[in-house]
Amino acid sequence: MYYYYGFDMTYVVLVLPCVLLALWASFNVKSTFKRYSQQFSSRRITGADAARRVLAANGVHGVRIERVSGDLTDHFDPTSNVIRLSDSVHDSTSTAAIGVACHEAGHAVQYAQHYAPIKLRAAIIPITNIGSKLAMPLILLGLLLSYLGEMSYMFVYLGIAAFGLSLVFQLVTLPVEFNASHRAMRAIADSDILTKEEQTGARKTLTAAALTYVAATAVSLAQLLRLIMIFGGRRRRD
Repeated sequence: MYYYYGFDMTYVVLVLPCVLLALWASFNVKSTFKRYSQQFSSRRITGADAARRVLAANGVHGVRIERVSGDLTDHFDPTSNVIRLSDSVHDSTSTAAIGVACHEAGHAVQYAQHYAPIKLRAAIIPITNIGSKLAMPLILLGLLLSYLGEMSYMFVYLGIAAFGLSLVFQLVTLPVEFNASHRAMRAIADSDILTKEEQTGARKTLTAAALTYVAATAVSLAQLLRLIMIFGGRRRRD
């Protein structure tokens, strides 16, 4: 019932639009970053300096800031307490670079202030990693053991539940990322890192980045719904 002229309609209707949204979001964040990489801070503050100001303004000390190769590879590593800024951010004075750097500093502040969602995300990472690796093998095992009747569905449902953990991770990630961007923009304004006009570039860059997380969540939700529809329908037919 889910196939029409050879097309998997659950994929076409549920997953494909979300995948296209994710592709657009990825393109949009790169193009937005590139655009505002040409808008420079009149105060000539680099991304690394901006991150230091955010940390200092929040009373956070002991966090190192290092350069990492690549583009948009910026991240905060809580295990080593290091903010790693990419080549296009670390020494750049662009509004895009400052927005990204302050966002990563926002993550460091979240850890320092024991922000609950980021602690929860860190705690569930090992579980979600295991779940993502076991999901499809469990589903395939259930299909291979279909002759066992109800027992085979147990493996299928365990696989779907394991896949659902990735959605849980995405849902927890959303407030973490939005909050880090909010902290970044507040620090940029309060610490006078960018002028009011220049703040637009940083804000648009962070908004574009946030959309990639929204799109990733939509993809995970659509894929989970597809699995439920396919295998729930298969059991009813059986």
